[in-house]
Amino acid sequence: MVFEAARLAFINLFASETRGVFWKVLGLTLAALLVVWILIRKIFIWLALPWLEQLVPGIPEWAGWIGFVLGIVASIGLALALALLISPVTAAIAGLFLDDVAEVVEQRDYPQDQPGVAMPLGQSIISALSFFGIVVLGNLIALLMLLIPGINLIAFFLVNGYLLGREFFEFAAMRYRSIHDAKAFRRQNRGTVLMGGFVIAGFLAIPLLNLLTPLFAAGLMVHLYKMLNREQQIV
Repeated sequence: MVFEAARLAFINLFASETRGVFWKVLGLTLAALLVVWILIRKIFIWLALPWLEQLVPGIPEWAGWIGFVLGIVASIGLALALALLISPVTAAIAGLFLDDVAEVVEQRDYPQDQPGVAMPLGQSIISALSFFGIVVLGNLIALLMLLIPGINLIAFFLVNGYLLGREFFEFAAMRYRSIHDAKAFRRQNRGTVLMGGFVIAGFLAIPLLNLLTPLFAAGLMVHLYKMLNREQQIV
């Protein structure tokens, strides 16, 4: 079920009906990541510059070498920080475009079903900001675990798989159910939702393609909700 939902979500990424949402999500994701990059770089310079100014005068003959090494370290550190922030940034953007993606999925693949109801704009923004905060906190925990050999990659998938699966599924379910019922339905299907979250985390780990995570994750969870809901109605 999860892999079928993922297959359909991937196909929807490049469907003609998705093109308008595709460019909006991609453009906003790139703009948000650019802003995040600039902020991280400014914070790094603000923190590192006083230390560098104290260090370099004591050993002027090494100044050029130190600057070169620090430049490499800074580039790696900034790239790592940006990679860790891709998850919360895409999560926040998804909160703004989930309904657009869901409507495309409903029209393409479930035209016979009653369409879902979009969340009010205010609730969408609040949910997106809440989701952003939760995923940032989760990835900070995962970042601390990077210091522990052997579990860093596992930590990334566990944290992002759980958080992204939970939040994206509840976003999708809230189009068709109340907030309370959506959360209860997610808990009832927690194993399947977690597997869907791991698929999203795997997608997130693919460079460049991960910029489309909001589109893919939203589509996957709408399909997964529809499949689970239909299966349980039959039973």
